[in-house]
Amino acid sequence: MRKLIYLLAASSLLTSCITRRNLPRPPAHPSPSSTSTPSVYVPSNSEVEKNNDQIRKSRQGTYPTYTVYTYIDRFKAIAVQEMNTYGIPASITLAQGLFESGNGNGELAKYANNHFGIKCTSDWHGQSYYKNDDQINDCFRVYDSPEQSFRDHSEFLKRKRYAHLFELDKNDYQGWAQGLKDAGYATNPNYPQQLIKLIQKYNLDQFDRPESEIAKIKREDRVLSQINQNIPKETRDSVVAVTPANKLYTVVTGDTLYNISKRFGLTVDDLKALNNMTDNNIKIGQTLVISR
Repeated sequence: MRKLIYLLAASSLLTSCITRRNLPRPPAHPSPSSTSTPSVYVPSNSEVEKNNDQIRKSRQGTYPTYTVYTYIDRFKAIAVQEMNTYGIPASITLAQGLFESGNGNGELAKYANNHFGIKCTSDWHGQSYYKNDDQINDCFRVYDSPEQSFRDHSEFLKRKRYAHLFELDKNDYQGWAQGLKDAGYATNPNYPQQLIKLIQKYNLDQFDRPESEIAKIKREDRVLSQINQNIPKETRDSVVAVTPANKLYTVVTGDTLYNISKRFGLTVDDLKALNNMTDNNIKIGQTLVISR
């Protein structure tokens, strides 16, 4: 009788491990990996196969087959929507989707609705799909629809290391392509060139739209303020008095000339004049004069 109880308990434990919606195995994809924490739980090969088989069966026969052109036609509208909401060029979103998902026909896109190869992180509470990548049985996020994948891609980029990209114009696909690589999104040294090549070959920049200076400032402040919620206030407002008559401010992630000027009761033109600036470009770590 004891042996039977032991077997039933062991079976229940194994089932629980297999069906967990979030197995905390951290990411390492182009972007997610470098900021992930060490893996706490590593599923066995048999658990991985059973988990993946269940997901494949649930998606069997429900995924389409795309060409490059049908993929673009299918997802151009949501790429434009994400651009207008977050400022990520639609051309970049489409190029990344094409590249990461194999034109929508890759294993992750078909079975996990994951078009950007985004891996599980400690804050992911959805289903997981396992696939060899940087490590054996790397954990990837599973979405209910491709649209969720596109939205999560935008949300995923709202991390401190990508914050400076949202200060770029939303039609600056070349700046975004290089910036993603510089921020650690991709380990492939040719990643920017691959994205730019796709954009130019398929004329994806036709979906990009310029924005007015006022619209850019409003969009920057909206997105960057969400990113800054994770930055301690004392870091954001690091004003250091260097002389009784002169104050300096050190630029941190998420800052723009507009939000700095508003914080200290200045106009953008005043701030530029104080610092002999000819444009609105600032860099993290740069010291600005905020009063005389």
